[in-house]
Formats: sequence, C-alpha cells, structure tokens
Amino acid sequence: MSAAWGECFDPTGARFGVPTYPWSLAPDGLATRRQLRARGLRPGGQDIAAQCMRMNRRTGTPRVAYLYRLDLAKPVRPMTSRKWGALALAMLARRTCPTCGITYSYCMPRSLGMCVLCAHPDDQRAT
Repeated sequence: MSAAWGECFDPTGARFGVPTYPWSLAPDGLATRRQLRARGLRPGGQDIAAQCMRMNRRTGTPRVAYLYRLDLAKPVRPMTSRKWGALALAMLARRTCPTCGITYSYCMPRSLGMCVLCAHPDDQRAT
C-alpha cells in the first residue's frame, strides 16, 4: 500500500469527518453528482455520505469528489418550456458580440469579451 493511498483511506471518518476512500474504490451504493446525473438522478438535498480523495502528484494537495447515497437520490426535475426558453436566450446572448451585434454560431471567447474580428481589427485588414 502506497503512502498516498493510505492518506486517502479513512472509512470511519475519524480523520476527515466523513468516510473517505481512495479514488475509484468507493463502496457500492454511492455515486458522485455526475454519476447520479448519468442515471437521471440528483442528490435531492441529502448530505454528503462519503468522499473519494486522491493526492495530486504535482502539488501534493488532495482532490476530492463528494459521494451521495443512491437510495436517497431523487429523479431529475423535467425541463419546462420556460426553462428551455431561458436557456435559449442565455445561449443567444453568449453567441452575440456586444460590440458589433453579430450573432455567430459559436460562443464568444470569454478572454476577449467580444468576437475575434472586433478584438483584432488590424489583423483582418486586407494587405
């Protein structure tokens, strides 16, 4: 057993306050938020049941994934027409350049805050 694996193994929760298992070695009946979502479930307000932990080799800091019980998970709420409409408007705003007002088929780069043509007008000049 490696030292990093031993640091991440605490099934009683005495060290971290919640049962802790090494990455991908959690017992059956527990799942992360992404795993719940893939099954069409959500945590539904339940507390964290356990956590998976692994040590980052480069920085030495732990990475944690919280685990929830499958038997207490609830089904995902269905999308309503108003939610679909709000999502469509939000995506439209992300694809519209605030400077020139053109709507593109891709989202604006957050680093620029506008389309590439508006951010770098000198590069687009015909030579």
